[in-house]
Amino acid sequence: DSLKKENEAIYFGVLMSAYFGLRRSELLGLKWSAINFVDNTMSIVHTVTETNLDGKNILIKKDKTKSTAGLRSFVLPGSIKEMLLELKEEQKRNKERLGKGYYTKDEEYVYVNEGGELHKPKFLTNGFRKFLAKHNLTHIRFHDLRHSCATILCESNVNVKDIQMFLGHSSAKTTMDIYVHLINRSNANIVGVLGEKIKI
Repeated sequence: DSLKKENEAIYFGVLMSAYFGLRRSELLGLKWSAINFVDNTMSIVHTVTETNLDGKNILIKKDKTKSTAGLRSFVLPGSIKEMLLELKEEQKRNKERLGKGYYTKDEEYVYVNEGGELHKPKFLTNGFRKFLAKHNLTHIRFHDLRHSCATILCESNVNVKDIQMFLGHSSAKTTMDIYVHLINRSNANIVGVLGEKIKI
């Protein structure tokens, strides 16, 4: 709630990453064409990363994800659909207000600033870090929001294969390797129930 009041742009990034377990590159690469407001779906098909070339930071825009498993689609919940529609309207208003001053080369992207330019990866990472520090919250990396998403799924006993597909891991083994401690913790309850019923 505090983040929403203080910085809506960072809030949007945090919410989308925590809710869908998106990688930073997937969030930055989200395009309007990948969102279907009729069928209420959002697809991950494009990524944006940053690299340093000859002392300059440049954005790398690719029509592919980390792996083919990263190509995935989500059902849009009503609350996030409304947020995206409002964001789309806001971008339209900014474009009309700024006229020729609006940066049109990134208008196909969802995550742009008021001037129409795609947010940089460090904007998200640094903004999140500063917010946590300001409010004396435990420091976590922006990427850890993806782990928070997985933790919620594990603790809700969602099966490993479904978590793998949701997060875009290339194999269930990857999911198991990263989250086995969480899966085991949720399994402990099940084992406890069996122990009560099957006496050894």
